[in-house]
Amino acid sequence: MSEILIRNASTVLTMDDTRRELSQVDIRLRDGVIAEIGSDLVSDAEVIQAAGCVVTPGLVNTHHHLYQSMTRAVPGGQDALLFGWLQTLYPIWSRFGPEEMFVSAQVGLAELALSGCTLTSDHLYLYPNGARLDDTIHAAAEVGMRFHPTHGSMSIGESDGGLPPDSLVENEADILNESIRLIDRFHDASEGSMVRVGVAPCSPFSVSRDLMRDAAILARDKGVMMHTHLAENEEDISYSLEKFGCRPGQYAQDLGWVGDDVWHAHCVKLDGREIDLFAKSRTGVAHCPCSNCRLGSGIAPVRAMRDAGVKVGLGVDGSASNDTGNLVLEARQSMLLQRVSQGADAMSAREALEIATRGGAEVLGRDDCGQIAVGKRADIAIWDVTGIESAGSWDPAALLLAGPTKVRDLFVEGKQIVRDGHVTTLDVPKVIERQNALALTLAG
Repeated sequence: MSEILIRNASTVLTMDDTRRELSQVDIRLRDGVIAEIGSDLVSDAEVIQAAGCVVTPGLVNTHHHLYQSMTRAVPGGQDALLFGWLQTLYPIWSRFGPEEMFVSAQVGLAELALSGCTLTSDHLYLYPNGARLDDTIHAAAEVGMRFHPTHGSMSIGESDGGLPPDSLVENEADILNESIRLIDRFHDASEGSMVRVGVAPCSPFSVSRDLMRDAAILARDKGVMMHTHLAENEEDISYSLEKFGCRPGQYAQDLGWVGDDVWHAHCVKLDGREIDLFAKSRTGVAHCPCSNCRLGSGIAPVRAMRDAGVKVGLGVDGSASNDTGNLVLEARQSMLLQRVSQGADAMSAREALEIATRGGAEVLGRDDCGQIAVGKRADIAIWDVTGIESAGSWDPAALLLAGPTKVRDLFVEGKQIVRDGHVTTLDVPKVIERQNALALTLAG
């Protein structure tokens, strides 16, 4: 039996069904589960002192491209819109191999962990030079992160009217067969699982209608979730109208890409009818505010989505379009953008934090995560609010207004992967050194 006692937490934001906020409480973690919440709990196991700290559920990242951490701030793509940015980066990514995928995932996952993230998805849609989704899955196991990788794909290259170069697209039958292999090898549907695999054709402008439809059939046959990019910017809408004769929401619905087992990234340009469709079908959205700002895509209608009942989580998106992977900063940005577009009362700090925790878990179909409640998984973030960021704060629990942007301690499945602000499972300086060396080679 493994046990840890978090003692005397100043504030606990539970995100449970009643959204309780507790003061001066202890939390017992036992065998990967939250076993007890109370006062003056006794334990012979390891004790983590949490006085002066706010404790939250681990944050949940619903959209990422981990491999892109090796191509941050690339000249030529720094000031481009989405399509131009992709066309700058595709030739660089085509030179990746298994080591680049593995190391960039290590860096991206460590960065997420330091920002309080315990569960992340990943959307890997290109596999040059022998790279596979397996590379990122192995990296997540090493870091200790709860992982929801998705097998992305691209099948329509430039010569067929698509955006990616022909060298990066794949045969559609091979794509489906690889999805089956990955699901059969890695997917674990059980409660508390550390790996679940999804099916994720990259976007409507890089795969065919047939692949979108067949991927949905495959995913539902296997009982896994489905993910893609949708309605990211005006270029995306124009492409859909020109090529498909309809808006992205209608395109998704026609091909079976709505439902409780589907979540779409971005959705910046959803209109009212599409928002209603997503609400009624229980389709999820991964909101990526920093990436949307970086690429000039716009401000997603998160307030309208939430009011309609759409499931919304946060995503840092790829580190080449953000260009960072700090999930608590993403939550703050989400709050600020809704206020810019809708007014200062459009979103509270607590609601944005809920989106970053429980909201993301709901989007990923993880009702065992995203809350601090007895029986839920022991995914816990401890934030030290005794530092300068919170000095003078009248409400330390309002982390997104005045709080640290780096977690003090982080537990995934009851195992500590960040201690005193340092990742415990990786030699981070060594990984950074290797990442920079590989990036320098790519740049040369």
